[in-house]
Amino acid sequence: MNARTVSKAAAYAAGLALIGVGLRGIVDEVPLAGWAKWFAGAAVLHDAVLVPAVLAAGALTGLVPAGQRRVVRAALVIGACVTVVAIPVVLAYGRRADEPSRLPLPYGRNLAIVLGAIAAAAACVLLARAATARRRAGRVSGRGGATRARRPSRKETRR
Repeated sequence: MNARTVSKAAAYAAGLALIGVGLRGIVDEVPLAGWAKWFAGAAVLHDAVLVPAVLAAGALTGLVPAGQRRVVRAALVIGACVTVVAIPVVLAYGRRADEPSRLPLPYGRNLAIVLGAIAAAAACVLLARAATARRRAGRVSGRGGATRARRPSRKETRR
């Protein structure tokens, strides 16, 4: 076995060990009814909300030109991940009236700023790609850009 195979096997073994620790924690600490309710809710949320949203986003990004589609989809995936992580603080889970220092910031506004930055980064990538493609097209067609003069062939130099 080579080093790559050994490292993969070690990573798989570590992952399985962590799954075992998690399952033991669920069995020991979580009542079965509570776990079943959470699992059923997660399955319904996945099938009723997440899958249709991803399919709709995929269909809508299919309308984007092929050269730009990957950047748009990457920006959407990154934005979705950031939103999922930020939802608990945006919805103020854990905020208490008697403790104003807990969750004191305007998290909704901050999420909007981060999503705007992601959109701006994607727009910059698309603009840079468009400029590069335009520059390359100018060189191929012979318009614009610095081009070197063609070297004469040996037959032309003998005459």
